[in-house]
Amino acid sequence: MTEATPTTRLTVAQALVRFLAVQYTERDGVRRRLIDATWGILGHGNVAGIGQALVEYAAVPEEEGPPGRPVMPYHQGRNEQAMVHAAVGYARQCDRLSVQAVTTSVGPGATNLVTGAALATINHLPVLLLPGDTFATRPADPVLQQLEVPYAGDVSVNDCLRPVSRYFDRITRPEALVPAALEAMRVLTDPVATGAVTLALPQDVQAEAFDWPAAFFRERVWRVRRPAADPGELAAAADAVRAARRPLVVAGGGVHHSGAEDALREFADLTRIPVASTQAGKGSLDWDHPADVGGIGHTGTATACELGRTADLVIGVGTRYTDFTTASGTLFAAPDVRFLNINIAPFDGHKLAGLPLVADARTALEALTRALAPHGHRAGPSYVTEYTDDKERWEYRVDAAYEVQDPDVRPTQPQVLGLLDEIVTADDILVNAAGSLPGDLHKLWRARSRDQYHVEYGYSCMGYEIPAAVGVGLAAPGRPVWALVGDGTYLMMPTEIVTAVQEGVPIKVVVLQNHGYASIGGLSESVGGERFGTAYRHRSGDGTFDGRPLPVDLAANAASLGMRVLRAKTVRDLRAALAEARAADTPTCVYVETETADTVSGAPPAQAWWDVPVAETATRPSAVKAREEYDRHVSTRRRHL
Repeated sequence: MTEATPTTRLTVAQALVRFLAVQYTERDGVRRRLIDATWGILGHGNVAGIGQALVEYAAVPEEEGPPGRPVMPYHQGRNEQAMVHAAVGYARQCDRLSVQAVTTSVGPGATNLVTGAALATINHLPVLLLPGDTFATRPADPVLQQLEVPYAGDVSVNDCLRPVSRYFDRITRPEALVPAALEAMRVLTDPVATGAVTLALPQDVQAEAFDWPAAFFRERVWRVRRPAADPGELAAAADAVRAARRPLVVAGGGVHHSGAEDALREFADLTRIPVASTQAGKGSLDWDHPADVGGIGHTGTATACELGRTADLVIGVGTRYTDFTTASGTLFAAPDVRFLNINIAPFDGHKLAGLPLVADARTALEALTRALAPHGHRAGPSYVTEYTDDKERWEYRVDAAYEVQDPDVRPTQPQVLGLLDEIVTADDILVNAAGSLPGDLHKLWRARSRDQYHVEYGYSCMGYEIPAAVGVGLAAPGRPVWALVGDGTYLMMPTEIVTAVQEGVPIKVVVLQNHGYASIGGLSESVGGERFGTAYRHRSGDGTFDGRPLPVDLAANAASLGMRVLRAKTVRDLRAALAEARAADTPTCVYVETETADTVSGAPPAQAWWDVPVAETATRPSAVKAREEYDRHVSTRRRHL
């Protein structure tokens, strides 16, 4: 750079934090801060670099800081994976337009990021990861927590993050930060490429000073584009819809990411084509919209799955077509079925040999609606009557699952959801990710708003719910945020309860105690595993875990972490506890032991298959029978060509 180029002397860490504090997104004329805050656990590898920089740019009262000085708010986490989950929950609630960063120490702090990074990338949700790294200059080798790799001197444990990141760079020289930081922002704001972005930061480089060009710190606005449909693809899509006799929309997470709910509703109002939803897409239409037929796939409704079996055109909007959605390739069974895929990502737009309409979901739906409007294209009256009647029958099944016969007994899991259904409004947000709850929620939950249903099912990561609820609470202050967890999930990651208490985020954690892995227990039984290793019980005389339930008190644990705890033994207790928790302005836990569905109405069974391979040879009758059932389902699978 020339002498005339104005510069500012800062450490690499200070320069990075200052740069991040002045990045913005803009979509549809609305500007938002891109990196809203940084989560961190400070230790060997980041305390003297990023940690010191966060002090330099801490959010202080305006009168205490220099005029115009950028600030970077800081959140103190308790577990590195959980910090990523919290940041991901925040990004999803912000429609991917505002992001949070996560900084860690070297070694285990960095490797703890891997699961959260995988979750973010699989779900196309942006998060910026700033793990500390070993010395770039290698003054001592090895250093504390360094993994020695005999065949490569430039590898560290941070390289574990490469396959789960959409962009990865290691900043081994100060001047390398400039292009890397700009590239990181590009990926974070790219609606196709976004996911986890990793900038590995050697601890010596973090603390090194450099003369930075002043232009590096100017405010930048990253415009989140809405690419329009190609005219030829749009015309072909309109022709396909007009030719279909039994069309079905499958709404995926891309509907929410694009903010395309209104456009989808207008499309459904015009065409009266039914709309089913994936786990990520649920809430694309409110549950009581005439065209909404609920979840589709293995955890879907009977209405949606039957429509899927007989559809001649499946209109996927922002969906990746996972095996839960397609019932492992067995659901869309009509001989002449075709696929029209509206997706901003060409990779997903061409799945299932579909007709691609590669564009932003909102833009594409609006254009397709305009193309169909002049001819008043609508689904046939008999088809509309068919799915309307089926939907009404399904709602009776939901009511039956929610129904309480005796308020003085323990509730079933569906009854817990039914009691929540009684008290929530469109303001409430439900966060869930794993166990048997996603299946019950997908089938039964009546979503009342576009963002009420927050179920992470791309990675279905146990432990996501509580930290993600904290992130959602930070993104949506004043709204009731519920984290629904089973005992297995709770034990995975309750640590961010402490963060919720510290930050004053009044999340509501509902812990359903069923003494083990209920979901995997059911799956195990269905595939010949006989629920082996899925119960939380003492060992019995034969060495199996069939003894008494473990004397674990999760309510006491939540209380020890600072939560207010409400224990509910009966349906009557639970109804009161949920209402009290919803009104609370501090983090509150509702603890309830649930009843199995053996004696009362439970959730309807799976309405479509899911491929979990079963032992091809076995001596135990349960496995032999399960294999016979497996072979029957496999024979119905097809490839859509």
